Amino acid sequence: MAGRADSTVLAGARVVLPTGTVENGRVIVEGTRIAGSTPEGARTVDLSGHWVVPGFVDMHNHGGGGASFATGTAEDVLTGARVHREHGTTTVVASTVTGDMDFLARQAGMLSELVEQGEIAGVHFEGPFIAPCRKGAHSEGLLRHPDPAEVRKLLDAARGTAKMVTLATELPGGIESVRLLAEHGVIAAIGHTDATYEQTVEAIGAGATVATHLFNAMPPLGHRAPGPIAALLEGERITVELINDGTHLHPAALQMAYHHAGAGRVALITDAMDAAGVGDGRYQLGPLAVEVKEGVARLVEGGSIAGSTLTLDTAFRRAVTVDRIPVDDVVRSISANPARLLGLYDRVGSLDPGKDADLVVLDADFAVRGVMRRGEWIVEPPLG
Repeated sequence: MAGRADSTVLAGARVVLPTGTVENGRVIVEGTRIAGSTPEGARTVDLSGHWVVPGFVDMHNHGGGGASFATGTAEDVLTGARVHREHGTTTVVASTVTGDMDFLARQAGMLSELVEQGEIAGVHFEGPFIAPCRKGAHSEGLLRHPDPAEVRKLLDAARGTAKMVTLATELPGGIESVRLLAEHGVIAAIGHTDATYEQTVEAIGAGATVATHLFNAMPPLGHRAPGPIAALLEGERITVELINDGTHLHPAALQMAYHHAGAGRVALITDAMDAAGVGDGRYQLGPLAVEVKEGVARLVEGGSIAGSTLTLDTAFRRAVTVDRIPVDDVVRSISANPARLLGLYDRVGSLDPGKDADLVVLDADFAVRGVMRRGEWIVEPPLG
């Protein structure tokens, strides 16, 4: 933990820019920003043999380090965010889980203060407006239809910091709620849904732009009833979230998503819960008990997968080394695409001059060796 980098030149690494990878590249940091020219007296750090990529942006994350974004205190949220930063996620959206509406409103109010302080990037409401038959690790007794008035209540509670709401858009009020979200500049995400192909196309037409953890918590692809997956993959405005932990998706499913959607429409997420960065044991996801064994989180009752224990550095490394996705495409999926969706691309998501100095140093095996956030080293890189 080295603190503020001040004027620093990171030299000799493979640097991934929006235009492609630059061999023996340079990233110049001045204060909290990426600079376009080298300041006088700048210190040079030799990162030969490493990669420098933009800081990761996680738009769907429920916690980590034993702390919950969905039910925890402000201190818990800071703990979880810190753990994910150490794994390269310099921008994180805090995701809730299904709960009582009044509790969700109070939690959103607390999270909004942390957004205003710059600790997290926004609030994502996952539930309670989801299909009971596709509820996954959500409490069925607290589910409800997406009444636009209740959706609006959560948006108001978040005081302008809501970034995304996941809905089963086929439920009563679903299409109206999608339109409401679009009017307020909030992402309408289709997820935990039992929609048909036709119903999904209607929701996309109404303004939905994200598929919440594609393939999971939705009907499988069928040759006579293609369901939501086909509609979401072919929808040119839809960005598909993928949880690349080796449990939620078979590699062939991930390859299918990249093939049909293209790298410009994929966002790698964690959907992490408290256990991320901690290990096996018993946890809570909202009101539900979860047991983590060998890194896989499942509900104690029923055995449904309950989020993940993933961090984005692992998702990155797996995408490159197991799934053979080109590095440039993985960077788009893990940084630029979610930053654009969240309306943050003017500040984060690439290594362009003028943006926040958020970056990750990876070694030749794509393990994290350094993390900088706003010009401050969270993880100190090897010094050259």
